[in-house]
Amino acid sequence: MTVSVTVRLVRSIGLAALFVAAALFGIASGVIFAFAGDLPEIKALDDYAPSTITRVLGRDGSVVGEFATERREIIHYQDIPADLRNAILSAEDANFFKHGGLSLPRMFLALGRNLVTRGHSPGGSTLTQQLARNLFPVSVGFERTGLAGWERKTKEALVAVQIEKRYTKQEIFTMYCNQIYFGHGAYGVQAAARMFFGKPVQALTLAEAATIAGIIQGNVSQSPFLHPDAALRRRNYALRRMAEEGYITAAQAETARALPMVTHGAPTLASTAPYFLESIRQHLEEHYGAKAVYESGLTVKTGLDPALQVAANRALDAGVRRIDQLHGYRKPAHNILAEGRTLETYRNAAWTTDPSAGRVIPAVVTSVEAGQIRLKIGRWSGVIDRKGYDWTHKSADLVATRGDLIDAAITRIDAKAATFAAELSQPPLVEGAVLAIDNRTGQVLAMVGGTDFDKTQFNRATQALRQVGSAFKPFVYTAAIDRGYTVRSIVSDEPVSFNVGPNQPLYQPQNYEHDYEHDITLRQALARSRNIPAVKLMNELGIDQIIQFARRFGLTAPLPPVLSLAVGSGDLSLLEMTSAYTAFPNQGVRMAPLQVLQVVDRDGNVLEETRADPHEAIRADTAYVMTTMLEGVIDDEHGTGHAAKALGWPLGGKTGTTDEFTDAWFIGFDPDITIGVWVGYDKKKSLGAGMAGAQAALPIWMDIMQSWVDRRRAQVAEPPQFERPSNIVLVQTGTGIEAFIAGTEPAVR
Repeated sequence: MTVSVTVRLVRSIGLAALFVAAALFGIASGVIFAFAGDLPEIKALDDYAPSTITRVLGRDGSVVGEFATERREIIHYQDIPADLRNAILSAEDANFFKHGGLSLPRMFLALGRNLVTRGHSPGGSTLTQQLARNLFPVSVGFERTGLAGWERKTKEALVAVQIEKRYTKQEIFTMYCNQIYFGHGAYGVQAAARMFFGKPVQALTLAEAATIAGIIQGNVSQSPFLHPDAALRRRNYALRRMAEEGYITAAQAETARALPMVTHGAPTLASTAPYFLESIRQHLEEHYGAKAVYESGLTVKTGLDPALQVAANRALDAGVRRIDQLHGYRKPAHNILAEGRTLETYRNAAWTTDPSAGRVIPAVVTSVEAGQIRLKIGRWSGVIDRKGYDWTHKSADLVATRGDLIDAAITRIDAKAATFAAELSQPPLVEGAVLAIDNRTGQVLAMVGGTDFDKTQFNRATQALRQVGSAFKPFVYTAAIDRGYTVRSIVSDEPVSFNVGPNQPLYQPQNYEHDYEHDITLRQALARSRNIPAVKLMNELGIDQIIQFARRFGLTAPLPPVLSLAVGSGDLSLLEMTSAYTAFPNQGVRMAPLQVLQVVDRDGNVLEETRADPHEAIRADTAYVMTTMLEGVIDDEHGTGHAAKALGWPLGGKTGTTDEFTDAWFIGFDPDITIGVWVGYDKKKSLGAGMAGAQAALPIWMDIMQSWVDRRRAQVAEPPQFERPSNIVLVQTGTGIEAFIAGTEPAVR
């Protein structure tokens, strides 16, 4: 009797189950029918090609900048390390390889939670459901509450089932790892690894892999940059789940859990060459369109030298700050306490990386006491003593107050104690620009277009036209050498007046120091930057002749047909001037400046490839004689560039200074590269009395060239030499060995 009742009961339950299943099938069919028109075509994923990063590479293959709407780097399944794969599965969907896209237990659990919380987040999504939501946000939606939330959940489930039917588990997992968002504009595990830890996924430690897996749930709200405590909790959760799933031992989990949360990347890739990068972006958009630049994952190869670029950045920053300080101290523009913020909660965008000696970083003043200014940079504390702000000629309490945001030039750090010492600096009002070009290829090796790209994107290296002063004189002397003058030709350095036209006052050029050297050689006149001989030469050779020579050097800006052009009254760009000077050490051949060398699409197809573009500016023999004369600017003890002789390297170059010291230049070269430096204010005003090219621009140039020379010395046994043409004759004279074009040399007695 009991058995019979039991059998009937089982049959009844079975029939009920069948009726429920049939009902569910009918409901499911109705749901599928209801949403069929709104669901995406899954087969579109066969050509899955998400937006990827366009990368700009330097000459050493390193990344110098990126363009992307979504920072993403596509990775293949076999490249995802086991620790990261297992951490993601453990934290997000342990049964991923067992279910068909949906997890009924998780869905019922979510239903129960939803009923308890009265319509809050449905939750319970598998990896495939998460992928469905991220791949098709428009079709599926992101609603999380109420009826709309369950409608989204239903669509998500239907899309997930379709994905599972069409693709393998490995393909789904790979798409997930490339698609998931980690905050700060980074998509996919590879971009996350580089952003948070400065390394590819293959190099992640167990703890780092668990960090990435753990924060998927909340991305920005659990970012190690913004919320390290939340990121630590999620990392440890992922480690615990990995141990529970048997991927690691409890001991391994405990060891990893004991590690601090340490990041080595940054929320955004701060390029060392933002002005150069902007120039590249403009080129790419002009040729391929914005969509290709930001979404198609192009690879752009350039000749930029990252080490030289860093040296240029630091040298220019230090140089303009030095000049700026001569004009006095300015009170800080911001006080965070006055702006309603607190010392404890304030965070600065520059604090994502730790301080290091040589850097200038915004710091908050925490107190001023006993003649010391105490500072905070994130978790670091520091101090500026009297020596560090002595240049202000003020007492500490007049320099800064609690809450001030100041520029701290870090001089020393103690990483273990997280302390530092610094000197006071201030954001400079003085501007500057640097350009470095490879003499033989024209490749741009370094470009600094200003002191702060975030403040202004105006590129002073390529866009600004400024008076060049005496930096123009080499073109006058080149014309003279080409027309038969020699380095030993005598020119008069005496007062002179020129009639420049009816009803015009006489033009009376003056030397920089208002003195005269009487009869001097061409070499001496150029080395010592005497104005009167340069103007006399232009008058003798003809203004039109000089302008024609300047055009051969690639100078395209309007040049005023006046005698003062000889001493630099024309406005020219640093790009054209630096490019023009490359012709001297390159046997008279000027190479057109090259920035983009090659553009390759994401499939490896070469879209663009540029080659060196040579232009014969002057004869090789004329160029060599001029090179020796420009060496004299440095070698002559009275030369305006003599300070650079301390570098102990074959160098040539020329200073440039304008009236009232509004613009300062130095453009110089070695046998391999040419570097140009300009310093001035955006609105013309004096840099200060005595701030000539030798005082304002040359020290910056020397700092940059020193970094180049140090590297070259480590690479070559002997310094390179300027190549001498076969028709150059070297003659011993009373002042040393001089170079002459054959047939112009003096008779040897």
